[in-house]
Amino acid sequence: MQKTSSGAASRPAEGNRLDPRTALSVLESRARGHDDHAIRNADLGEALFEYLAEHGAPATRQAVAANPATPPGVNRRLADDGEEEVRAELAAKIARLMPGLDARENEETVALTIATLEVLARDSAAKVRAILAEEIKHMDCIPHDVALRLAHDLEEIVSAPILEYSPLLSDADLMEIIAAGKVQKAFTAIARRKPLSEKVSEALVQSLDVPAVASLLVNADAKIRKATMERIIEEAEQFESWHQPLVLRADLSARAIRRIANFVGAALIELLAKREDLSEETQTHLARQLKSRLEQSQAPKSSERAADAVAAAKQARTLDDSFVENAALAGRRETVILALAELARVPESTARKILDQHSAKPLVSLVWHAHLTMRTAFRIQTSVMKLPGHELLPARGGVHFPLSKEEMRWHLSYFDIAA
Repeated sequence: MQKTSSGAASRPAEGNRLDPRTALSVLESRARGHDDHAIRNADLGEALFEYLAEHGAPATRQAVAANPATPPGVNRRLADDGEEEVRAELAAKIARLMPGLDARENEETVALTIATLEVLARDSAAKVRAILAEEIKHMDCIPHDVALRLAHDLEEIVSAPILEYSPLLSDADLMEIIAAGKVQKAFTAIARRKPLSEKVSEALVQSLDVPAVASLLVNADAKIRKATMERIIEEAEQFESWHQPLVLRADLSARAIRRIANFVGAALIELLAKREDLSEETQTHLARQLKSRLEQSQAPKSSERAADAVAAAKQARTLDDSFVENAALAGRRETVILALAELARVPESTARKILDQHSAKPLVSLVWHAHLTMRTAFRIQTSVMKLPGHELLPARGGVHFPLSKEEMRWHLSYFDIAA
């Protein structure tokens, strides 16, 4: 195929070329508010394109940026245009020119088009970079360094499409991005990739990013090693958003199923019991766990009112970790507040103020001061305070408080609590 020298793909037919006088008439009409169809679609000639790109009004330059007949040198100039909308229009067009560019155009055109693409990938406006990323996310014909730059972008709307779909990113690229941990929300985009290798799945689990692991479990095309799945199950009890995706995984071993049944609710145990690959031993275990959950849900409550419930528990000497954790699991915020106030010997208003801060560290410090466990602190974070995954403060080593005593005392002192 003969390569063109003008650098434009899908160039309008020669009969659509406008002479300068007609082109100027079009511009005058555009200035009076008429549509810009001709500027967006007709081949105006290189000289007029250059003139419009340099001297045209923003709307005119935007139309030139959208025109597939615009010469590559003019496209490169427009990549530096001061108007964001001009560059955004150009980003959408340049991306669409990339497939088959090498076979269609000469070396100079290819070089200028790639240079324009690279400038747009570094654009100061997130909107421009996001448009470019969305347009090229499935392409394998763009430079790898452009895809990698967009994948590392700190704006999620830019990085997410590339991280989820780009065929140019290797496992090494993805693991480097996970290790950098600059934009954790991008982890979820990686977790949705189809397919996803065992190595990348393991790196995501090691990050302990709650939404990303939930997305990983939902992704049927994500390969997960047995050891990685065991790590997920070890942590899953404290992350309710993982429970249903775990139960629905098709690649669970009998041991994994029994372990999951130890902490999920009755409805999810019933789902597990419907699997066709269960041994008699596993079926028996599930039946026992289901019976236990149903009995717990039907147990009578001490009182419908939080104050009465706390008072009754105190009198019965059951105002402890189990009481507070169960109240948290049930979402009984008022009961949790009153119980913490009682156990930590602080005013109710102080306990309420700490929970209203929506911050994990003061809450963890109060739970420590109340002589409760880190497990209870985590339950309150997830079920009562409902903190997003990146704000959660998990246990150290699975059971220990993650803050030093000095740090917890400091957080409590902010609320006038001496510990």
